[in-house]
Amino acid sequence: MKRLFLTLILLLASMAASAEVRVVATVPNMGMLAETVGGDAVHVTVLAPPDRDAHYLEARPSMMAALRRADLVVAVGAELEVGWLPAALQGAHNPNVQVGRQGYFEGAAQIDLIQVGLAADRAHGDVHPAGNPHYYFDPIRMGEVAQALAERLAEFAPDHADQFRSNAREFAEQAAEHVERWQGMTDGAPGVVFYHKDVDYLAELMDIEILGYIEPLPGIPPTARHLSELVSSLRGEEGVILYADFQPSRGPEFVARELGWSQLQLPNQVEIGADSEAYFDLINRWVEAFNP
Repeated sequence: MKRLFLTLILLLASMAASAEVRVVATVPNMGMLAETVGGDAVHVTVLAPPDRDAHYLEARPSMMAALRRADLVVAVGAELEVGWLPAALQGAHNPNVQVGRQGYFEGAAQIDLIQVGLAADRAHGDVHPAGNPHYYFDPIRMGEVAQALAERLAEFAPDHADQFRSNAREFAEQAAEHVERWQGMTDGAPGVVFYHKDVDYLAELMDIEILGYIEPLPGIPPTARHLSELVSSLRGEEGVILYADFQPSRGPEFVARELGWSQLQLPNQVEIGADSEAYFDLINRWVEAFNP
């Protein structure tokens, strides 16, 4: 009898484990969203480290192994991962998670993006014709993505559909509450210089003027000439320089020193396994930095 009971417990545990939707997220911020919406019904693996620029990763065997076992891929989209995700998907040999299949989900396809329609010309830098892919710095858009993700997860685990939708709705409501508070915190904030166009969504949401970029063009390292011209154009202005933890500090430090501005380096992604509270805390740090 005891052996039968133990066998039943193991069987039920196995069934519960198999009921999980195996999600592979490309970056930690999307992993956070999948964890938040999916709750206990998902098992999330994240491909990109939080302190690396997701534009410039390489497809690795570990990525392919994770994708081979995945039920659903949750990507940023808008070609952010174009340099490595297609190769990783091809190497995974999992037809169910290829682009266009039920097991492939792009957040960018669920929302309106900014900076759409730029010509894909190297003379303009590493532009994204589909639009700026860094919408994860806009909690309102992330709330919209969350609700679309809830519907996709419901296709894999219909018994959990109501919980997915409830979780997504709660995240969107929290995002709206935070944004209302943050907008009050940035009244009277000076303009900002970013390294790259990766925090433009948040600046737009907070009505912060973007005064320039450390990069002369997206993805192009700054030259001494560009930095000198940037300093000349900003003399007499008030502002702050903000950039991500994986971006080189030499250019921002030079500009800050020449202008007498403050400069701050902040995380671009949450830690792997982080929850929505950590995500809102990350955005809060950037909002606070707008108005030092």
